[in-house]
Amino acid sequence: MHHSAGFWVIAAAFLIVVAYASVPTPLYAIYQARDGFSTFTITIIFAAYAAGVMLSLYLAGHVSDWLGRRRVILAAIVIELLSAVLFLVWPEVPGLLVARFISGIGVGILTATATAHLSELRLAANPGGDMRRAGIVSTLVNIGGIGVGPLLGGILSQWVVAPLVTPFVVFIVLLGLAAIAVAFVPETVERQEERRAYRPQRLGLPEDARGTFSSAAALVFSAFALFGIFTSLAPSFIVGTLHETSRFIAGLVVFAVFGSAAVAQVLTGKLSIKRQLWLAAILMTAGQIGLATSVLVVSLPLFLVAGIVAGAGGGIAFRSAVGVAASLAPPQSRGELLAVIFLIGYAGMAIPVVLVGLAVGVFPATAVLVGFSAIVLVLVDWSSLAMAARKQANDTSSSPGS
Repeated sequence: MHHSAGFWVIAAAFLIVVAYASVPTPLYAIYQARDGFSTFTITIIFAAYAAGVMLSLYLAGHVSDWLGRRRVILAAIVIELLSAVLFLVWPEVPGLLVARFISGIGVGILTATATAHLSELRLAANPGGDMRRAGIVSTLVNIGGIGVGPLLGGILSQWVVAPLVTPFVVFIVLLGLAAIAVAFVPETVERQEERRAYRPQRLGLPEDARGTFSSAAALVFSAFALFGIFTSLAPSFIVGTLHETSRFIAGLVVFAVFGSAAVAQVLTGKLSIKRQLWLAAILMTAGQIGLATSVLVVSLPLFLVAGIVAGAGGGIAFRSAVGVAASLAPPQSRGELLAVIFLIGYAGMAIPVVLVGLAVGVFPATAVLVGFSAIVLVLVDWSSLAMAARKQANDTSSSPGS
């Protein structure tokens, strides 16, 4: 297989895995109605997924730098297949926890590996060409896939028989096809004859780059905090606070949020990093204010529009932060650095969601969502402005004659 074809195969496999990982989002309401568990239980199930992502990013997100990209991606797909089978054979809460945790492990292994593999395949197919396509495609399938999964889950659970079975059967087929195709993709990392001594993840950056990386990490954390609410608790808010019972609508809202994030990444790809950061801050600020207002006035259309605006800002923030972070590392450790930035992102996706789930058990859901929006608003504005300032300072210090 040629490197250019391999690029699109890895992109498709990446999309399928991420979409599978988010397909349970509109299904949580069915499990909750069937078993009668609380909203907090949903956050724990989601946290199990995020914990799996973070654990695998820490322990294995960097191993493709010396084991090879294709081998690790295939392992991740097999892990996702195991998770899908568990959803079918053990659909009670303990089984959901195990299946989501295992799914998180697969996504954690895949995320940094596929991102690095796409960059390398693009470079091999077009040496000296524009590398922005690899960055756009990797973030597009990552963020877009999180939206495609709930949309498919909502459609299948709303209008087909066996709503807790059919979505997983469909993805078992898709994951199997993805694994077969990935097996023929060219490898881009030469396997070392002498096996490197294993160590967990660590961040090896020059001292002068750590400030920029910290700002990028804070921005990714805040963007993923917003995304986490939509991939875990948004359906519950839509049903309990906004009084909409359609699972398709719940899936559609999540799709719209992540779809806007993906589209915004494409449309703003040619803007300077500084302009991307300013735009991200403006959109996420407006979106957070809109989300808070939508639950206060009980308006599903406003909730949807605010989510789309905030999602667009989060997508731009995520892409610009990952791009800046990736530029700080040499090629031989790019997978390791990307694993660290995604690790921080998924921490942002998990920790606030669990805190929100706990708060909902004590305070009204409306007050909790308003408070969450305010906190994320402050974090987004601070991190985006800090990152813009550091990027400008770095560019000034590295310019000729400085």
